Amino acid sequence: MAHALLKRRTLLRGSGALVGLPLLDSMLPAGRSLAHAGEASPVSPVRMACVFFPNGAIMPDWTPQGEGKDWQLSKTLQPLAPFQSKLSVISGLALDKGRANGDGAGDHARCSASFLTAAQAVKTASNIYVGVSVDQVAAQQLEGQTKLSSIELGLNPSRNAGSCDSGYSCAYSSNISWRTATQPMSKESAPKAAFERLFGSGDTKAQKERDFYRKSILDVVSGDAQTLLKQVSGSDKRKLDEYFSAVRDLETRIARTEAEEKAAMPKMEVPEARPESFREHARLMFDILALGFQTNSTRIATFMLDNAGGNRVYKEVGVNDAHHGLSHHRNDEAKVRKLSTIDHYLAEQFAYFLEKL
Repeated sequence: MAHALLKRRTLLRGSGALVGLPLLDSMLPAGRSLAHAGEASPVSPVRMACVFFPNGAIMPDWTPQGEGKDWQLSKTLQPLAPFQSKLSVISGLALDKGRANGDGAGDHARCSASFLTAAQAVKTASNIYVGVSVDQVAAQQLEGQTKLSSIELGLNPSRNAGSCDSGYSCAYSSNISWRTATQPMSKESAPKAAFERLFGSGDTKAQKERDFYRKSILDVVSGDAQTLLKQVSGSDKRKLDEYFSAVRDLETRIARTEAEEKAAMPKMEVPEARPESFREHARLMFDILALGFQTNSTRIATFMLDNAGGNRVYKEVGVNDAHHGLSHHRNDEAKVRKLSTIDHYLAEQFAYFLEKL
């Protein structure tokens, strides 16, 4: 059977909806395959995701032991064990511009502001200035090659006005991605909004008129999907089945969280739904991000599991104290244990994302 080459940018189209596809063998020149052991495909894109969680970590439980091939995962990083052979953990680094350097209190704001910029944030509540973040440097280099140059995600909305930490603007605490030294890239925290950015048609008015999210994207593009399935090999059919199942699952979960929120609210217009459960919210956003990479809708992403200085309570792992408050532990053993538990829990969510990839 002759090799039918599909264009890398092949999309499924229907009623204004656009759905990108994962990289398939059928998109490669004849004789090439994604299954070639030890051979990197020249068309396989490189992706970058920067994941942030706040309030530091308990370093004795975080830092691995050893180096080279013989290094051992730490207590906190044990959830990453299935991926150890593919991981590099770099110790002994410090961001000098995350230190006070004469500016006094405000470690949390400086932490997030310097995370990807390596720049000293100007201590102000209004005239913000820090630096361009590394993700946006990469996004500018790749502009035009994907639907979105980058996507910024979080579990809490960005707040770019007011003071959040000892005189530092809330923009520093709630953003890690900066397009310019004065322009943060506000993040999406509602799964529906993030999903729409990656997979919607961009015609907001038309989407509303069709009540787009009351129908499955795969139902809208079903004709294209059936035609495509007839053109590809058996291995590609399996990939597409897995991909379509993942999209359908995301749609179902997003619809469920919206329905649950609406049922719990009084009869009034409510904002886009965000799951109450931290675990469900985090994993839903990680799933959306993984699909964004899989479809080459974007190659650059940032994700904040909480804003800097975040005061989330992690009752699901038995920690009933606020995260930020615990971070000022002064070596109190009980607080340190609770913080280590939170660190491990956050590592579990990151491991979930790696498994999706």
